Amino acid sequence: MPDGIVYLVGGGPGDPGLLTLKGKRVLEQADVVVYDYLVDEQLLAFAPGAELIPARDLHGNRAEQQRINELLIEHARQGKRVVRLKGGDPYLFGRGGEEGQALHAAGIPFQVLPGVTSALAVPAYAGIPVTHRDHSSSVTILPGRLKPGKGEDAIDWHAFARADTLVFLMSVTNLAEVVGRLIEHGRAPSTPAAAVRWGTRPEQQVVTSCLADLPRAVSEAGLTAPAVIVVGEVVHLREQLSWFERLPLFGCRVLVTRPREQSEAFAASLREAGALVYEVPVIELLPPEDWTPVDAAIQGLPGYDWLVFTSANGVRRFLERVWASGLDARALASARLCAIGPETARALKAYGLRADLTPEEYVAEAVASALAARKPERVLIPRAKVARDVLPHMLRESGAQVDVVEVYRTECPPGAAERLAAVLPRVDVVTFTSSSTVANFVRLAGPPPPGVKVACIGPITAQSARDHGLRVDVVAEAYTTEGLTHALVADAATQSTSTSINAIRS
Repeated sequence: MPDGIVYLVGGGPGDPGLLTLKGKRVLEQADVVVYDYLVDEQLLAFAPGAELIPARDLHGNRAEQQRINELLIEHARQGKRVVRLKGGDPYLFGRGGEEGQALHAAGIPFQVLPGVTSALAVPAYAGIPVTHRDHSSSVTILPGRLKPGKGEDAIDWHAFARADTLVFLMSVTNLAEVVGRLIEHGRAPSTPAAAVRWGTRPEQQVVTSCLADLPRAVSEAGLTAPAVIVVGEVVHLREQLSWFERLPLFGCRVLVTRPREQSEAFAASLREAGALVYEVPVIELLPPEDWTPVDAAIQGLPGYDWLVFTSANGVRRFLERVWASGLDARALASARLCAIGPETARALKAYGLRADLTPEEYVAEAVASALAARKPERVLIPRAKVARDVLPHMLRESGAQVDVVEVYRTECPPGAAERLAAVLPRVDVVTFTSSSTVANFVRLAGPPPPGVKVACIGPITAQSARDHGLRVDVVAEAYTTEGLTHALVADAATQSTSTSINAIRS
Protein backbone atom coordinates (compact mmCIF):
# COMPACT_ATOMS: atom_id res chain seq x y z
CA MET A 1 0.00 0.00 0.00
CA PRO A 2 1.44 3.44 -0.91
CA ASP A 3 2.31 5.82 1.90
CA GLY A 4 -0.12 8.54 2.80
CA ILE A 5 0.83 12.01 3.89
CA VAL A 6 0.90 13.96 7.15
CA TYR A 7 -0.07 17.61 7.47
CA LEU A 8 1.24 19.50 10.49
CA VAL A 9 -1.53 22.09 10.82
CA GLY A 10 -1.62 25.12 13.08
CA GLY A 11 -5.15 25.42 14.45
CA GLY A 12 -4.69 28.95 15.73
CA PRO A 13 -5.00 30.38 19.23
CA GLY A 14 -8.58 29.40 20.06
CA ASP A 15 -11.01 31.41 17.96
CA PRO A 16 -12.02 28.88 15.26
CA GLY A 17 -12.38 31.72 12.77
CA LEU A 18 -8.60 32.17 12.83
CA LEU A 19 -7.95 28.80 11.17
CA THR A 20 -6.39 29.32 7.73
CA LEU A 21 -8.36 28.50 4.60
CA LYS A 22 -5.79 25.88 3.64
CA GLY A 23 -6.03 24.34 7.10
CA LYS A 24 -9.81 24.03 6.69
CA ARG A 25 -9.43 22.42 3.27
CA VAL A 26 -6.94 19.86 4.55
CA LEU A 27 -9.20 18.98 7.50
CA GLU A 28 -12.12 18.43 5.15
CA GLN A 29 -10.06 15.89 3.21
CA ALA A 30 -8.52 14.12 6.23
CA ASP A 31 -8.85 10.44 7.05
CA VAL A 32 -7.33 10.82 10.53
CA VAL A 33 -6.95 13.84 12.81
CA VAL A 34 -4.60 13.71 15.80
CA TYR A 35 -5.45 16.83 17.80
CA ASP A 36 -4.25 18.76 20.84
CA TYR A 37 -6.56 19.24 23.81
CA LEU A 38 -6.71 23.03 23.36
CA VAL A 39 -8.10 22.73 19.84
CA ASP A 40 -11.67 24.06 19.58
CA GLU A 41 -14.20 21.33 18.75
CA GLN A 42 -15.56 23.47 15.91
CA LEU A 43 -12.35 22.77 14.03
CA LEU A 44 -12.96 19.03 14.39
CA ALA A 45 -16.36 19.54 12.77
CA PHE A 46 -14.51 20.38 9.54
CA ALA A 47 -13.44 16.71 9.39
CA PRO A 48 -16.77 14.85 9.68
CA GLY A 49 -15.51 11.67 8.02
CA ALA A 50 -12.17 11.45 9.81
CA GLU A 51 -11.09 9.28 12.72
CA LEU A 52 -10.45 11.68 15.62
CA ILE A 53 -7.60 10.83 17.98
CA PRO A 54 -6.86 13.09 20.97
CA ALA A 55 -3.19 13.56 21.80
CA ARG A 56 -4.01 12.56 25.38
CA ASP A 57 -4.32 9.18 27.02
CA LEU A 58 -7.54 7.82 28.50
CA HIS A 59 -6.76 9.52 31.82
CA GLY A 60 -6.39 12.95 30.23
CA ASN A 61 -2.61 13.03 30.48
CA ARG A 62 -0.40 14.28 27.67
CA ALA A 63 0.67 11.41 25.44
CA GLU A 64 4.39 10.83 25.07
CA GLN A 65 5.78 12.60 22.02
CA GLN A 66 7.22 9.30 20.81
CA ARG A 67 3.74 7.74 20.83
CA ILE A 68 2.31 10.66 18.84
CA ASN A 69 5.08 10.28 16.27
CA GLU A 70 4.32 6.57 15.99
CA LEU A 71 0.60 7.26 15.46
CA LEU A 72 1.31 9.66 12.61
CA ILE A 73 3.69 7.23 10.91
CA GLU A 74 1.41 4.22 11.45
CA HIS A 75 -1.64 5.83 9.82
CA ALA A 76 0.35 7.41 6.99
CA ARG A 77 1.81 3.99 6.11
CA GLN A 78 -1.76 2.75 5.72
CA GLY A 79 -2.14 5.24 2.86
CA LYS A 80 -4.19 7.76 4.87
CA ARG A 81 -4.22 11.53 4.84
CA VAL A 82 -3.29 12.42 8.41
CA VAL A 83 -3.72 15.84 10.00
CA ARG A 84 -1.74 16.62 13.13
CA LEU A 85 -3.86 19.51 14.42
CA LYS A 86 -1.98 21.67 16.88
CA GLY A 87 -2.88 24.82 18.78
CA GLY A 88 -1.30 28.04 17.55
CA ASP A 89 1.55 27.45 15.09
CA PRO A 90 3.24 24.03 14.74
CA TYR A 91 6.77 25.43 14.81
CA LEU A 92 6.42 27.91 17.68
CA PHE A 93 6.91 25.88 20.87
CA GLY A 94 4.59 23.31 19.29
CA ARG A 95 6.98 20.37 18.78
CA GLY A 96 6.13 20.44 15.11
CA GLY A 97 9.82 20.35 14.29
CA GLU A 98 10.27 17.16 16.30
CA GLU A 99 7.32 15.54 14.54
CA GLY A 100 8.64 16.62 11.15
CA GLN A 101 12.02 15.08 11.95
CA ALA A 102 10.37 11.79 12.92
CA LEU A 103 8.35 11.74 9.70
CA HIS A 104 11.45 12.52 7.65
CA ALA A 105 13.38 9.69 9.32
CA ALA A 106 10.51 7.30 8.55
CA GLY A 107 10.33 8.39 4.92
CA ILE A 108 6.80 9.81 5.31
CA PRO A 109 5.96 12.85 3.16
CA PHE A 110 4.65 15.79 5.17
CA GLN A 111 3.62 19.41 4.78
CA VAL A 112 3.51 22.22 7.31
CA LEU A 113 0.55 24.60 7.40
CA PRO A 114 1.46 27.55 9.64
CA GLY A 115 -1.14 28.80 12.08
CA VAL A 116 -1.91 32.08 13.83
CA THR A 117 0.21 31.99 16.96
CA SER A 118 -1.22 32.86 20.36
CA ALA A 119 1.91 34.93 21.00
CA LEU A 120 0.59 37.57 18.62
CA ALA A 121 -3.17 36.94 18.43
CA VAL A 122 -3.90 36.76 22.17
CA PRO A 123 -2.37 40.17 22.97
CA ALA A 124 -4.20 41.62 19.94
CA TYR A 125 -7.56 40.34 21.24
CA ALA A 126 -6.69 41.83 24.62
CA GLY A 127 -6.04 45.24 23.06
CA ILE A 128 -2.25 45.00 23.32
CA PRO A 129 -0.17 45.51 20.14
CA VAL A 130 3.14 43.73 20.64
CA THR A 131 4.89 46.46 18.64
CA HIS A 132 4.04 50.14 18.31
CA ARG A 133 6.04 52.94 16.75
CA ASP A 134 5.91 55.03 19.93
CA HIS A 135 6.49 52.26 22.47
CA SER A 136 8.11 49.11 21.08
CA SER A 137 10.14 48.32 17.98
CA SER A 138 10.66 44.62 18.74
CA VAL A 139 9.01 41.63 20.37
CA THR A 140 10.64 38.59 21.97
CA ILE A 141 8.68 35.35 22.40
CA LEU A 142 9.82 32.99 25.13
CA PRO A 143 8.65 29.77 26.77
CA GLY A 144 7.81 30.15 30.41
CA ARG A 145 9.12 26.70 31.22
CA LEU A 146 12.12 24.79 29.96
CA LYS A 147 12.46 21.28 28.63
CA PRO A 148 13.32 18.96 31.53
CA GLY A 149 17.06 18.65 31.95
CA LYS A 150 17.94 22.08 30.56
CA GLY A 151 19.91 24.39 32.79
CA GLU A 152 18.93 27.91 33.74
CA ASP A 153 21.29 29.31 31.13
CA ALA A 154 18.97 28.07 28.36
CA ILE A 155 17.35 31.53 28.57
CA ASP A 156 19.67 34.54 28.62
CA TRP A 157 17.64 36.45 31.19
CA HIS A 158 20.09 39.32 31.27
CA ALA A 159 19.69 39.93 27.52
CA PHE A 160 15.95 39.38 27.29
CA ALA A 161 15.07 41.41 30.37
CA ARG A 162 15.91 44.56 28.41
CA ALA A 163 13.86 43.70 25.30
CA ASP A 164 11.01 46.06 24.31
CA THR A 165 8.07 43.65 24.49
CA LEU A 166 8.26 40.19 26.04
CA VAL A 167 5.63 37.53 25.42
CA PHE A 168 5.74 34.35 27.50
CA LEU A 169 3.83 31.20 26.60
CA MET A 170 3.12 28.34 29.01
CA SER A 171 4.28 30.36 31.98
CA VAL A 172 1.44 30.64 34.51
CA THR A 173 2.60 27.80 36.75
CA ASN A 174 6.02 29.37 37.28
CA LEU A 175 5.07 33.01 36.81
CA ALA A 176 6.69 34.13 40.07
CA GLU A 177 10.00 32.64 38.97
CA VAL A 178 9.79 34.32 35.54
CA VAL A 179 9.01 37.71 37.08
CA GLY A 180 11.76 37.29 39.65
CA ARG A 181 14.34 36.47 36.97
CA LEU A 182 13.33 39.51 34.89
CA ILE A 183 13.57 41.91 37.81
CA GLU A 184 16.81 40.32 39.00
CA HIS A 185 18.37 40.93 35.58
CA GLY A 186 17.36 44.55 35.25
CA ARG A 187 13.69 44.84 34.25
CA ALA A 188 11.98 47.62 36.18
CA PRO A 189 9.41 46.28 38.69
CA SER A 190 7.03 49.05 37.56
CA THR A 191 6.96 47.79 33.94
CA PRO A 192 3.34 47.29 32.73
CA ALA A 193 2.40 43.62 32.44
CA ALA A 194 -0.65 41.53 31.57
CA ALA A 195 -1.85 37.95 31.80
CA VAL A 196 -4.49 36.79 29.28
CA ARG A 197 -6.30 33.51 29.83
CA TRP A 198 -8.21 31.78 27.04
CA GLY A 199 -7.29 34.61 24.68
CA THR A 200 -9.35 35.04 21.47
CA ARG A 201 -12.23 33.05 23.00
CA PRO A 202 -15.37 34.42 24.64
CA GLU A 203 -14.04 33.12 27.99
CA GLN A 204 -11.09 35.51 27.71
CA GLN A 205 -9.90 36.98 31.02
CA VAL A 206 -7.29 39.73 31.32
CA VAL A 207 -5.35 40.86 34.39
CA THR A 208 -3.02 43.87 34.24
CA SER A 209 -0.64 45.27 36.83
CA CYS A 210 2.97 46.30 37.19
CA LEU A 211 5.44 43.49 36.63
CA ALA A 212 6.30 43.02 40.31
CA ASP A 213 2.62 42.63 41.29
CA LEU A 214 1.57 40.37 38.41
CA PRO A 215 1.94 36.98 40.21
CA ARG A 216 -0.22 38.22 43.08
CA ALA A 217 -2.82 39.75 40.71
CA VAL A 218 -3.01 36.54 38.70
CA SER A 219 -3.43 34.46 41.84
CA GLU A 220 -6.14 36.73 43.27
CA ALA A 221 -8.05 36.62 39.97
CA GLY A 222 -7.83 32.83 39.92
CA LEU A 223 -6.24 32.75 36.47
CA THR A 224 -4.82 29.39 35.48
CA ALA A 225 -3.42 27.91 32.28
CA PRO A 226 -3.74 28.39 29.36
CA ALA A 227 -2.54 31.98 29.51
CA VAL A 228 -0.16 34.34 27.72
CA ILE A 229 1.97 36.83 29.62
CA VAL A 230 2.91 40.20 28.07
CA VAL A 231 5.52 42.53 29.56
CA GLY A 232 6.23 46.01 28.18
CA GLU A 233 5.01 49.56 27.77
CA VAL A 234 2.54 48.42 25.08
CA VAL A 235 0.33 46.97 27.83
CA HIS A 236 -0.75 50.55 28.64
CA LEU A 237 -2.40 50.75 25.21
CA ARG A 238 -5.06 48.24 26.29
CA GLU A 239 -7.12 51.10 27.73
CA GLN A 240 -7.48 52.53 24.21
CA LEU A 241 -7.31 49.42 22.04
CA SER A 242 -9.38 46.84 23.91
CA TRP A 243 -12.10 45.74 21.48
CA PHE A 244 -12.94 42.07 21.94
CA GLU A 245 -14.31 42.41 25.45
CA ARG A 246 -16.43 45.34 24.29
CA LEU A 247 -18.42 43.24 21.83
CA PRO A 248 -22.10 43.35 22.81
CA LEU A 249 -22.44 39.64 23.64
CA PHE A 250 -18.90 39.09 24.93
CA GLY A 251 -18.85 36.15 27.32
CA CYS A 252 -22.55 35.36 26.90
CA ARG A 253 -23.00 31.59 26.57
CA VAL A 254 -25.74 30.83 24.04
CA LEU A 255 -27.27 27.47 23.17
CA VAL A 256 -28.44 27.07 19.56
CA THR A 257 -31.01 24.30 19.15
CA ARG A 258 -31.96 24.54 15.48
CA PRO A 259 -30.95 21.84 12.95
CA ARG A 260 -27.25 21.59 12.13
CA GLU A 261 -27.75 22.47 8.46
CA GLN A 262 -29.49 25.72 9.44
CA SER A 263 -27.39 26.83 12.38
CA GLU A 264 -24.17 27.97 10.69
CA ALA A 265 -25.18 31.55 9.84
CA PHE A 266 -26.99 32.06 13.15
CA ALA A 267 -24.09 30.73 15.19
CA ALA A 268 -21.66 32.86 13.18
CA SER A 269 -23.63 36.04 13.86
CA LEU A 270 -23.66 35.27 17.59
CA ARG A 271 -19.91 34.67 17.59
CA GLU A 272 -19.34 37.92 15.71
CA ALA A 273 -21.13 39.64 18.57
CA GLY A 274 -18.78 37.96 21.06
CA ALA A 275 -20.93 35.08 22.31
CA LEU A 276 -19.71 31.63 23.23
CA VAL A 277 -21.97 29.36 21.17
CA TYR A 278 -22.95 25.79 21.95
CA GLU A 279 -24.65 24.01 19.06
CA VAL A 280 -26.88 21.14 20.16
CA PRO A 281 -29.58 20.47 17.53
CA VAL A 282 -32.77 19.13 19.07
CA ILE A 283 -34.39 18.35 15.74
CA GLU A 284 -33.09 16.34 12.83
CA LEU A 285 -34.55 16.74 9.36
CA LEU A 286 -35.50 13.52 7.61
CA PRO A 287 -37.19 12.81 4.26
CA PRO A 288 -40.87 11.84 4.27
CA GLU A 289 -41.62 8.18 4.61
CA ASP A 290 -43.51 8.31 1.31
CA TRP A 291 -42.62 10.66 -1.57
CA THR A 292 -45.69 9.70 -3.63
CA PRO A 293 -47.83 12.79 -2.75
CA VAL A 294 -44.89 15.11 -3.41
CA ASP A 295 -44.11 13.48 -6.76
CA ALA A 296 -47.77 13.77 -7.76
CA ALA A 297 -47.77 17.46 -6.84
CA ILE A 298 -44.58 18.01 -8.88
CA GLN A 299 -46.19 16.41 -11.94
CA GLY A 300 -49.20 18.66 -11.41
CA LEU A 301 -47.24 21.90 -11.00
CA PRO A 302 -48.76 23.53 -14.13
CA GLY A 303 -52.13 23.46 -12.36
CA TYR A 304 -51.09 25.65 -9.41
CA ASP A 305 -51.13 29.43 -9.52
CA TRP A 306 -49.31 29.83 -6.15
CA LEU A 307 -46.57 27.89 -4.36
CA VAL A 308 -46.26 28.87 -0.70
CA PHE A 309 -43.11 28.12 1.28
CA THR A 310 -43.16 28.47 5.05
CA SER A 311 -39.50 27.64 5.72
CA ALA A 312 -36.11 27.47 4.04
CA ASN A 313 -36.15 23.73 4.71
CA GLY A 314 -39.35 23.40 2.72
CA VAL A 315 -37.76 25.25 -0.19
CA ARG A 316 -34.66 23.08 -0.25
CA ARG A 317 -36.41 19.73 0.22
CA PHE A 318 -39.09 20.46 -2.39
CA LEU A 319 -36.77 21.87 -5.04
CA GLU A 320 -34.26 19.07 -4.53
CA ARG A 321 -37.08 16.65 -5.29
CA VAL A 322 -38.07 18.67 -8.36
CA TRP A 323 -34.49 18.53 -9.61
CA ALA A 324 -34.22 14.79 -8.78
CA SER A 325 -37.30 14.14 -10.93
CA GLY A 326 -35.45 15.50 -13.98
CA LEU A 327 -37.15 18.90 -13.99
CA ASP A 328 -35.76 22.35 -13.22
CA ALA A 329 -37.00 25.89 -12.46
CA ARG A 330 -39.04 25.96 -15.67
CA ALA A 331 -41.47 23.51 -14.02
CA LEU A 332 -42.51 26.35 -11.70
CA ALA A 333 -43.13 28.85 -14.51
CA SER A 334 -46.91 28.83 -14.21
CA ALA A 335 -46.99 29.55 -10.48
CA ARG A 336 -46.17 32.59 -8.40
CA LEU A 337 -44.00 32.09 -5.32
CA CYS A 338 -44.69 33.18 -1.76
CA ALA A 339 -42.10 33.09 1.04
CA ILE A 340 -43.07 33.49 4.67
CA GLY A 341 -39.99 35.61 5.44
CA PRO A 342 -36.60 36.82 4.20
CA GLU A 343 -34.71 33.64 5.15
CA THR A 344 -37.15 31.59 3.08
CA ALA A 345 -36.89 34.11 0.25
CA ARG A 346 -33.08 33.79 0.34
CA ALA A 347 -33.42 30.01 0.07
CA LEU A 348 -35.47 30.50 -3.12
CA LYS A 349 -32.89 32.93 -4.47
CA ALA A 350 -30.20 30.27 -4.07
CA TYR A 351 -32.09 28.29 -6.74
CA GLY A 352 -32.38 31.30 -9.04
CA LEU A 353 -35.97 31.99 -7.99
CA ARG A 354 -37.43 35.22 -6.67
CA ALA A 355 -40.35 35.39 -4.25
CA ASP A 356 -43.34 37.25 -5.67
CA LEU A 357 -44.73 37.83 -2.21
CA THR A 358 -43.18 38.13 1.26
CA PRO A 359 -45.55 39.54 3.90
CA GLU A 360 -44.47 42.33 6.23
CA GLU A 361 -45.02 40.07 9.25
CA TYR A 362 -43.39 36.66 9.01
CA VAL A 363 -46.21 34.45 10.33
CA ALA A 364 -48.77 32.18 8.70
CA GLU A 365 -51.66 34.55 9.42
CA ALA A 366 -49.95 37.36 7.52
CA VAL A 367 -49.20 35.04 4.59
CA ALA A 368 -52.85 33.98 4.41
CA SER A 369 -54.13 37.56 4.53
CA ALA A 370 -51.70 38.76 1.86
CA LEU A 371 -52.53 35.83 -0.41
CA ALA A 372 -56.29 36.10 0.09
CA ALA A 373 -56.14 39.64 -1.26
CA ARG A 374 -54.73 38.20 -4.51
CA LYS A 375 -57.58 35.67 -4.79
CA PRO A 376 -55.53 32.49 -5.44
CA GLU A 377 -57.35 29.58 -7.08
CA ARG A 378 -55.10 26.61 -6.46
CA VAL A 379 -52.28 26.63 -3.90
CA LEU A 380 -49.52 24.13 -3.12
CA ILE A 381 -47.82 24.24 0.30
CA PRO A 382 -44.72 22.00 0.64
CA ARG A 383 -43.88 21.86 4.34
CA ALA A 384 -42.96 19.74 7.35
CA LYS A 385 -45.05 16.77 8.44
CA VAL A 386 -46.02 18.54 11.67
CA ALA A 387 -46.97 22.20 11.26
CA ARG A 388 -49.69 24.67 12.18
CA ASP A 389 -52.84 24.35 10.06
CA VAL A 390 -53.68 28.05 10.24
CA LEU A 391 -52.40 28.82 6.74
CA PRO A 392 -54.22 26.13 4.71
CA HIS A 393 -57.38 26.65 6.79
CA MET A 394 -57.48 30.42 6.16
CA LEU A 395 -56.74 30.00 2.46
CA ARG A 396 -59.51 27.46 2.06
CA GLU A 397 -61.90 29.82 3.83
CA SER A 398 -60.97 32.47 1.26
CA GLY A 399 -62.07 30.09 -1.52
CA ALA A 400 -58.76 28.61 -2.65
CA GLN A 401 -58.15 24.94 -3.31
CA VAL A 402 -55.16 24.05 -1.15
CA ASP A 403 -52.90 21.00 -1.32
CA VAL A 404 -50.40 20.37 1.47
CA VAL A 405 -47.53 17.93 0.91
CA GLU A 406 -44.94 16.70 3.39
CA VAL A 407 -41.40 17.28 2.10
CA TYR A 408 -39.61 16.58 5.39
CA ARG A 409 -40.23 15.44 8.92
CA THR A 410 -38.41 16.13 12.16
CA GLU A 411 -37.16 13.82 14.88
CA CYS A 412 -34.93 14.09 17.92
CA PRO A 413 -31.27 13.47 16.97
CA PRO A 414 -29.54 10.52 18.64
CA GLY A 415 -27.52 11.54 21.68
CA ALA A 416 -29.13 14.98 21.95
CA ALA A 417 -30.38 14.39 25.50
CA GLU A 418 -26.88 13.53 26.72
CA ARG A 419 -25.34 16.56 25.02
CA LEU A 420 -27.99 18.87 26.48
CA ALA A 421 -27.39 17.48 29.96
CA ALA A 422 -23.68 18.24 29.60
CA VAL A 423 -24.11 21.74 28.17
CA LEU A 424 -27.10 23.24 29.99
CA PRO A 425 -25.33 23.91 33.31
CA ARG A 426 -22.91 26.18 31.40
CA VAL A 427 -25.27 28.32 29.29
CA ASP A 428 -26.84 31.72 29.89
CA VAL A 429 -29.42 31.68 27.07
CA VAL A 430 -31.33 28.99 25.19
CA THR A 431 -32.56 30.01 21.74
CA PHE A 432 -35.57 28.59 19.92
CA THR A 433 -36.28 29.18 16.24
CA SER A 434 -39.44 27.10 15.85
CA SER A 435 -42.16 25.41 17.84
CA SER A 436 -40.55 22.07 16.99
CA THR A 437 -37.32 23.06 18.70
CA VAL A 438 -39.29 24.03 21.81
CA ALA A 439 -41.25 20.77 21.94
CA ASN A 440 -38.20 18.57 21.38
CA PHE A 441 -36.04 20.50 23.84
CA VAL A 442 -38.61 20.10 26.61
CA ARG A 443 -39.04 16.42 25.72
CA LEU A 444 -35.29 15.86 25.92
CA ALA A 445 -34.26 18.11 28.81
CA GLY A 446 -37.29 19.57 30.54
CA PRO A 447 -37.28 23.30 31.35
CA PRO A 448 -33.93 25.15 31.34
CA PRO A 449 -32.16 25.54 34.70
CA PRO A 450 -33.13 28.56 36.86
CA GLY A 451 -31.43 31.72 35.71
CA VAL A 452 -31.11 30.59 32.09
CA LYS A 453 -32.94 32.92 29.71
CA VAL A 454 -35.21 31.76 26.89
CA ALA A 455 -35.02 33.64 23.59
CA CYS A 456 -37.48 33.02 20.74
CA ILE A 457 -37.43 33.96 17.07
CA GLY A 458 -40.99 35.29 17.10
CA PRO A 459 -44.39 35.33 18.82
CA ILE A 460 -45.54 31.92 17.58
CA THR A 461 -42.42 30.20 18.91
CA ALA A 462 -42.68 32.26 22.10
CA GLN A 463 -46.27 31.11 22.63
CA SER A 464 -45.18 27.49 22.11
CA ALA A 465 -42.55 27.99 24.79
CA ARG A 466 -45.12 29.42 27.20
CA ASP A 467 -47.50 26.55 26.40
CA HIS A 468 -44.69 24.20 27.49
CA GLY A 469 -44.34 26.04 30.77
CA LEU A 470 -41.26 28.11 29.92
CA ARG A 471 -40.72 31.75 30.86
CA VAL A 472 -39.83 33.72 27.73
CA ASP A 473 -37.32 36.52 28.26
CA VAL A 474 -36.46 37.68 24.73
CA VAL A 475 -38.58 37.75 21.54
CA ALA A 476 -37.22 39.03 18.23
CA GLU A 477 -39.10 41.89 16.63
CA ALA A 478 -38.01 40.74 13.16
CA TYR A 479 -38.80 37.03 12.98
CA THR A 480 -35.42 35.93 11.58
CA THR A 481 -32.19 34.65 13.07
CA GLU A 482 -30.68 38.09 12.41
CA GLY A 483 -33.58 39.56 14.33
CA LEU A 484 -32.98 37.13 17.18
CA THR A 485 -29.30 38.09 17.35
CA HIS A 486 -30.27 41.78 17.45
CA ALA A 487 -32.80 41.07 20.20
CA LEU A 488 -30.13 39.34 22.30
CA VAL A 489 -27.77 42.27 21.77
CA ALA A 490 -30.50 44.71 22.83
CA ASP A 491 -31.27 42.63 25.91
CA ALA A 492 -27.58 42.53 26.86
CA ALA A 493 -27.38 46.32 26.48
CA THR A 494 -30.41 46.74 28.73
CA GLN A 495 -28.88 44.48 31.35
CA SER A 496 -25.58 46.36 31.15
CA THR A 497 -27.35 49.69 31.58
CA SER A 498 -29.34 48.39 34.56
CA THR A 499 -26.14 47.08 36.17
CA SER A 500 -24.44 50.45 35.68
CA ILE A 501 -27.39 52.35 37.17
CA ASN A 502 -27.50 50.03 40.20
CA ALA A 503 -23.77 50.45 40.68
CA ILE A 504 -24.13 54.25 40.63
CA ARG A 505 -27.04 54.14 43.08
CA SER A 506 -25.15 51.88 45.46
